Amino acid sequence: MVSSKHEAMHRLFQSHPEVFERAFTALNLPFPKPLSVALLPNDLTEIEPLERRVDTLLRVDTDEGPFLLLVEAQGRDDKRKPSSWAYYLAHVYAKYDLHPVLLVVCQDTATASWAAGPLRIGPRQWTSLVVHPLVLGPHNVAPLTDVGDAVNDIPLTTLSAITHANDANIGDILKTLATALQKIDEDDALIFAELTELGLGKSPAGNLWRQLMTVDLSFFRSETSQRLRAQGRNEGLAEGRTEGLAQAVLHTLERRGIAVSGDARTRIMSCAEPERLLNWLDVATTAAEVDELFRDES
Repeated sequence: MVSSKHEAMHRLFQSHPEVFERAFTALNLPFPKPLSVALLPNDLTEIEPLERRVDTLLRVDTDEGPFLLLVEAQGRDDKRKPSSWAYYLAHVYAKYDLHPVLLVVCQDTATASWAAGPLRIGPRQWTSLVVHPLVLGPHNVAPLTDVGDAVNDIPLTTLSAITHANDANIGDILKTLATALQKIDEDDALIFAELTELGLGKSPAGNLWRQLMTVDLSFFRSETSQRLRAQGRNEGLAEGRTEGLAQAVLHTLERRGIAVSGDARTRIMSCAEPERLLNWLDVATTAAEVDELFRDES
């Protein structure tokens, strides 16, 4: 079954293929500037009753000629994938007579390292095929924390937030994206807010994102915000937001290996002030010990 994270990855690339140009430029990849990008059918099934479907298939036209870009979202290493990817590449090359590039998007460096390959197919004595994907992940997609940069490139900022879901500084990235979304067209903000929630899923980063979005429910219409509106109680909104922020503070500390005493955990989880929790979240991204959160407080 396709997960919401998986769905968000390829929906982002399908809806906003211009993200490739930004990513290619930011990463100094050896591809010419795309002049146009066209979405192609992603069903690669042949006569045999075996369904093979790549997440996204795009034709990219450049001054140096066209090429095909296949996009796959990968959440973990999977020994079955090299054969599927080899099939995809060989099939579209034969069908369209254009050279293909496989792009794999990951959320953790371990999966990204595995996906980068090269993935060899053949017996030990002789390699018949080599699959060498281009990989985007937290190792090469920069964490965007400048609001001005984020407003200028919302698609790439969304990709940055999704690929850095497990990073210790995800709070800064998400707050930057949330602020940037309030500065663009409301309909566009809706799309990217939903894509971000899908991409982050039920992770601690996803919980933080949902809490940040409750600040302005006028443009955020996800399943979470609809449920909160239906409750119709401001007290419930505030309680849910503070609980999510408190969990984000603890998660950030734990991800950075900072020991949290029982008293400190109780103090964080019992805090009912969103602004204070946001301040603690900022400090948690750089603190050497948990007491630094409370140092400037009387």
